[in-house]
Amino acid sequence: MSLLPWLFQTQIASEARRKRLAAEEVVGMDENIVVPEARSEKARVEKIRSEEAKSEKAFTGKGQEEKHLEDQPREESVVDDKKMVTVTETYIVADGDAINDDVAPASLIAGKEIIGKEQSPSFPDAAALSDAASVLEASNDESEASELPLGVTTGSGGAHASLMGQAFMDALGTGLFDPKWYQATYGLRFSTQREAFDDYIRKSRFAPVNPSPRFDSETYHRMYIDVFHAQQSPLQHYLLHGRSEGRQHLPASVRWYPREIIESGNTLTQAASELKVALCLHVFYVDFLDRFAKAIEQFPVVVDVYLTLADASFETHAQEVFGKHARVGKLETRVVPNRGRNFGPALVEYGQALQGYDLFCHLHSKKSLYSGKEQTQWAEYLIEYLLRDTSVITRLLNAYAADESLGLYYPTTFWMMPSWVNHQTMNKGFMREWQQKLGLKHVPEFLSYPAGGMFWSRPGAMKGVLDQTWSYEDFPEEPLPNDNSMLHALERILGPLAENLGYKQLFYYPPTGQFTTDNGYITASYHGRLEQHIASIQAHACISFDVFDTLVRREFTVPDYAKLKLGKMLAEQGFVSSAQAFVKLRNDAESTLRQRANYQGDVRIEAIYDELADQLNVDSEAAQEWMELEYELDLEMIQPKDEMVELFNHLAAHGHILWVISDTYYNREQVGLMLRKAGIAAAYRLMVSSEEQLRKDNGSMWRKVKQDLANEGIDRHLHIGDNVVADAQMPGDLGLTTFHILHPMDKWAALGFPAVLHGADALDEMEILKWGRLINEVGRNPFIGE
Repeated sequence: MSLLPWLFQTQIASEARRKRLAAEEVVGMDENIVVPEARSEKARVEKIRSEEAKSEKAFTGKGQEEKHLEDQPREESVVDDKKMVTVTETYIVADGDAINDDVAPASLIAGKEIIGKEQSPSFPDAAALSDAASVLEASNDESEASELPLGVTTGSGGAHASLMGQAFMDALGTGLFDPKWYQATYGLRFSTQREAFDDYIRKSRFAPVNPSPRFDSETYHRMYIDVFHAQQSPLQHYLLHGRSEGRQHLPASVRWYPREIIESGNTLTQAASELKVALCLHVFYVDFLDRFAKAIEQFPVVVDVYLTLADASFETHAQEVFGKHARVGKLETRVVPNRGRNFGPALVEYGQALQGYDLFCHLHSKKSLYSGKEQTQWAEYLIEYLLRDTSVITRLLNAYAADESLGLYYPTTFWMMPSWVNHQTMNKGFMREWQQKLGLKHVPEFLSYPAGGMFWSRPGAMKGVLDQTWSYEDFPEEPLPNDNSMLHALERILGPLAENLGYKQLFYYPPTGQFTTDNGYITASYHGRLEQHIASIQAHACISFDVFDTLVRREFTVPDYAKLKLGKMLAEQGFVSSAQAFVKLRNDAESTLRQRANYQGDVRIEAIYDELADQLNVDSEAAQEWMELEYELDLEMIQPKDEMVELFNHLAAHGHILWVISDTYYNREQVGLMLRKAGIAAAYRLMVSSEEQLRKDNGSMWRKVKQDLANEGIDRHLHIGDNVVADAQMPGDLGLTTFHILHPMDKWAALGFPAVLHGADALDEMEILKWGRLINEVGRNPFIGE
């Protein structure tokens, strides 16, 4: 198979691209970047699908029918708070949108970039912000909340109390706090406006609740990360400090619209009051006994409490705070070993007892101590929406009582975590073990699960886990890694398990105060357009890119399709029994080489085919011809990810240092040729694992990258890639700034399309031809269109 015809065309295309980039003048917001207008992804898929009908029919001969474990005094597991903000985002403030009520006119900050290591949902443009504010204002107008008396307006008790009284009156006077709107939006009832204000101040330190349609708390925290780490209320900070410092705020915006809202009354129903409810609390830090006890002071029903304690000295205090608690019926305490984190003690000690309840809530103590000051936001967020907020808990119990199909409940993932945390991450091996043990079908890469390991559940929704007999020896010994253990996988398997058992997952979305069964929040931050991120990307002197599914895509999506096509040829020649058998043999040879090297470094495609030559008893020259054919078949299917390639060439034209980094068995020349075919028309440094003998997915490549950046004096580096572990988690753990984009399969799933090309289907050529091109086309742009 000759490569010359399309190589010649690629050279022409690349030259044309270079001339165009050189000729075009950059005006305003990056006009060289080609960003398609928002459009319906599903409509586009249907169009492509109809175009595929003829080729599919030709192939088949007929028409086809038609997815925490941190109670230890060590670094937090999975993603600790200091790693929550690893993706850059630029806040482009359009004229008139940002407000500094008394200090700077909005016109002075039009177009200002506020850049930091932040991950956030894509922020809407001025029109969207205006529309969102209108919706929020309308919700206030339609509410039936009664007018509240003012309440205490002056502080008694020192300077802080006086300042807070001043802030309260200031918030009312500027309209930044609207007690009627706040009460109606979050389903709460207060006796005075000051009481509502104090509730907002407390919650907004750790939750994305807004005081009115005029002020967005989450945006303020993300713009000014120092305020978040200081654990201060955004509005409080703005009124007392930020305004005089020239800091800005934005109107409240709706970042995600749940598709299915679960409505339940704010008054406890008779059926809900009769539910038999238990709390199972694991306490590693003794002060959490008081936190949990205080959190249930206004609990709407009496509960039985099952405590597991990390130290025998905790028992006396446990009896003091829970033994005579007004909302506690039965109390049991057990002193447990330091094994199994929060899950082990609950399952070993109380797994059988919890099956006797209609509902139970599982919580544990959690602390983040990395800054020298306890960071409580994540723990407080979970405690608030699992125990403390009486409106949330009342509505939750009502919902459970009214709908027996509701199984697992937890609030949406803590809002300052990176979006990729809603993923299997490094736990795929352990996830497969749980899948086999529990008899689960396909579990998606991105998935909804109770991040932090705290949740409500019906016992039946945990069948296969809760009803088993466990011992502490069933769980790994400490110390555990930050990720990649059977306990991290157990946390992630709970949602898929409940759904496999016929139950629905229920989520609470704090920004709008709504319950929903829609898990779209897990990919909500990937909505938007590339142009929203360009300014923050350009703020970095050096930008590195992944290759596969970042800069280039495969026509039929499946990475093994080239091997399958080669296997089909070899099967016809009698070298192997089937195309699928060859793919297995080829991949096993690669795995054998990795094992032989003790998983150090990486393997080259030439070595893989030398290994195959020995196994199939063919000469090395023939095996190398097969290797070249596999590469040519793969190369033939390589296509550009147009928006990302345009971004790459644009950055080069503006003088940025560009690196390309890939984990691959292909050599440098082979990868370079793929990039040329895709239209990469700029100078760049290429680092591939087979040549460097280092890999991104185990961190070794990133350690080299970090050292090279230091050696070259580069302090503003950003990596862009689609692989959660290799391109986001690993470099993030080393302190590198990352920008994660969706893999085509993840975008396909996020759009609600069927789970396809998994398991055996991934090597079924009929399925590949049926779905692969569709997924590839959908995944061309890594952002989810509006």
